[in-house]
Amino acid sequence: MKKPLELYIHIPFCVRKCDYCDFLSASADRGTKERYVSQLLEEIRQSVPLVQEYEVSTVFIGGGTPSILPAGEIGRILKLLREQFDWQGRPEITIEANPGTLSAEKLTAYRDFGINRISLGLQSADNEELQRLGRIHTWEQFLASFRLAREAGFRNINVDLMSALPGQTAADWRRTLEKVLALEPEHISAYSLIIEEGTPFHERYAEHPELLPDEDEERRMYYDTKEILAARGYARYEISNYAKPGYACRHNLGYWERTDYRGYGLGAASLLDNVRSNNTREMEAYLRGEFAGTSEVLSEKDIREEYFFLGLRRMEGVDPGSYREHYAALFAKLGEQGLLEESGRYVRLTDRGIDVSNYVFAQFLE
Repeated sequence: MKKPLELYIHIPFCVRKCDYCDFLSASADRGTKERYVSQLLEEIRQSVPLVQEYEVSTVFIGGGTPSILPAGEIGRILKLLREQFDWQGRPEITIEANPGTLSAEKLTAYRDFGINRISLGLQSADNEELQRLGRIHTWEQFLASFRLAREAGFRNINVDLMSALPGQTAADWRRTLEKVLALEPEHISAYSLIIEEGTPFHERYAEHPELLPDEDEERRMYYDTKEILAARGYARYEISNYAKPGYACRHNLGYWERTDYRGYGLGAASLLDNVRSNNTREMEAYLRGEFAGTSEVLSEKDIREEYFFLGLRRMEGVDPGSYREHYAALFAKLGEQGLLEESGRYVRLTDRGIDVSNYVFAQFLE
C-alpha cells in the first residue's frame, strides 16, 4: 500500500506585493511567468522517480497569487501531475485566488481541471483597511468573485481574514466577520497581523505601535472571532482555522500531522521520509533549472519537537504515544500552569494555553 503524499505548487507572482507581506512573491512580466511554468513542469518530471512509493492525497496551489496566471497554465500543471503521479481517491485540490484576478471563464476552467476548493484572500471587508494593507481589490470586487465562484460550482470556499490591522477597532473587526458570515463560506482562516521585518509595514509601524490596536483591543478581536464563529456553526479545528462540519482543510491537517509533502516551485519546501529540503529562492537560478536549495536529515529530536509544536496547533491536540514518558515532567508542569490538559489519550492546549501558544510550543524545543 502506497503512502499518502501532499503536493504544494508555488506560484510566486502577484499584481503588486502587499505592504505587510514577507512571502516569496513579486510582480513579473509575461515572459518570466511562461519560463517559470516551463521550469516548474520540468521540476515535476524530474522528481517522479523519488515519489514512486506515494499516492497523492491533496494538492495546494499557493503563492503569490496563482490566479494571476492564465487558466491554461494551471491546467497544464494539473494535467502533468495526473499523468505522472498515482492519485488517492478524490484528492482535495485547492487554489489560492485574489479578487480582481478572477473571471467566470477562469473559475469554470478550474472546475474542469478538477480543482474542488478555492481560497479567497479577502483580509478585510472595509475598503479603507484594504487600502492601508496595499491590497489590489475592494470589498465589492471580493463579493463579485465569491458569487462567480459559487456560480461556477465551488461548494468548498475558504476566506482569509486578518485582524489587528492599523487603525482597526474591535467593532470594525466584528463588521468584517458579520459581512463574511452572511455569505456562508465553508471555511474561514482568521489570523492576526504580524509585522515582519523587511516589509513596508515594518518601516511604517515598528517604531509607532500607537498606530496599531493595543493589546486589549487585539484580545477582544481574538475572543470575538472564536465566539462569533462558534455561534454560527464553525468549529475551530486549529488555532487560526474554522470550518463548517466536514470542511476542515485536509491539506493543512496533513501538514500539522507531519504527512509527507513535496513542494514544487521557487523556495518550496518538502518533507519526505524525515528529510526536509527547500528549493532555491533565487528566481534566475530556478529559471535555469537549478532547483535545489538546502536539505537536511531530521534527527529524532527534530522529529519529536516538530510533532508537538505542529500537532498542538490542532484543537484535538496530539497523541504523545511513545513520547509520553519523555515529556512527562513537561506535561505535568504545563498542566499545573493551566496551559495543557489531557483528553483521553490526547494532550491538548487549554483556552489559556492557546492564548500563549508560542510560549507552550517553545517548551518543546529542547
